[in-house]
Order: sequence, then structure tokens, then C-alpha cells
Amino acid sequence: MKILIIEDEPELAGSIAAYLTSEQYLCEHASSFQQALEKTELHCYDCILLDLMLPGGDGMKILHYLKAENKQDAVIIISARDSLEDKITGLQEGADDYLAKPFHLPELAARIHSVIRRKYFGHSNVIEQHELKIDLLAKRVTVNSTDVALTKKEFDLLLYFISNKNRVISKNALAEHISGDLADMFDNYDFVYAHIKNLKKKLSDAGCTNYLKTIYGSGYKWDV
Repeated sequence: MKILIIEDEPELAGSIAAYLTSEQYLCEHASSFQQALEKTELHCYDCILLDLMLPGGDGMKILHYLKAENKQDAVIIISARDSLEDKITGLQEGADDYLAKPFHLPELAARIHSVIRRKYFGHSNVIEQHELKIDLLAKRVTVNSTDVALTKKEFDLLLYFISNKNRVISKNALAEHISGDLADMFDNYDFVYAHIKNLKKKLSDAGCTNYLKTIYGSGYKWDV
């Protein structure tokens, strides 16, 4: 799962990134309005942590852009502006949650999990698709009740495919989801192919139906 932290306080942004990384999230950071706008224009995120008071502009305008472009990134506002009016405005403008500063990092992580679960997985901590079962909290995958041992990136890919079921996902989008900003440094998509090949083999060996289809020239689709 990929998180964008839009926060201009370096110490707080670093603390958030370190904690969420330990929780197996892939984190990127934007410290100004312009940098945040560029990242949200170029990339998609599972969840965006949005500070409202940014150098160069109001974070609320980032939220307006996301909604105007019909982008599906979940958004949690994290702000020192903790009045009831600010919270109501943020939620009415399309934010999925609002967390006032200061906050405890475990609470932030719990809010992120809750928003992602609600937005992409129908409020459930357990995803079931016929013989396939995924426990989001335990990060456990089973096929016909048999455990399937996946790496972190394989698990993230599986959730990414399922949350975008029946949609074609490009190789570039997969590369960004796996590696974030580092995706631009690779000359080819071999690392994407390797992770997908391993994921498909592990699921197939456990007896899972081949839901993951290759759409030649376009990318991949989790076909349900």
C-alpha cells in the first residue's frame, strides 16, 4: 500500500514515514503545495495524508483538485486546524477522515487502515473470493484454507489487483505502486514481471483459479 505524506514539518513527516514504513507501507513525501500538486497529478496513492497549511498554498486546494479530476485516492486531513468548522468543511469537500494535530502514530495507522478497508474492501478486514481468502490485519492469504506465503510486495500487488478488479492496470502503474518514485530509475519492467510471475505461481500451486490475466500490450487485469 502506497502513502503520500503531504506535510511541511520535516520532523513530523519523518516520524510518520518511519512508523508507517515499519507497518509495511510504502511512503512518499511532499513538503510544499507545488510538490504535492505535482505528485498527485503524476501518481496514484492508496491514501494521502494532507496537511492544510502548506508553503505555497492551501492544502484544501489539493483536495479540490483530486475530486475535480475524479481521482480515487483516499484522503485523511492531518491539521493543526482542529475547529469543528474545519473538520466539517474538510469532510464535506471530500476527505475520508480528519485527524487533528497532535496525534498518536498508532491512531494514525488505525485511521489509514480503516479508510483503506472502507474505501476499497467494503468495510471488511477479510476479503473472500471463492477459494481465496485474505486477512488484512494478519496479512494472511489462504487458498482452500491452505496458507500461501507471500512476500510484502507480492501481498501488496495482490491487494492492488483486487482493489482494482476488472480494470486493466498498466505496467507503469504497477511499477509505481511497487517502488514509488524509484520506478523512474528502472530501464524496463523486469522487476514487475518477476513479482507478478511469483505471485501467480504461488497462488496457482495452492490451487487458486487464475484470476490474474495478462492483457497484451496494456497490462494486467484481476478478472472476476
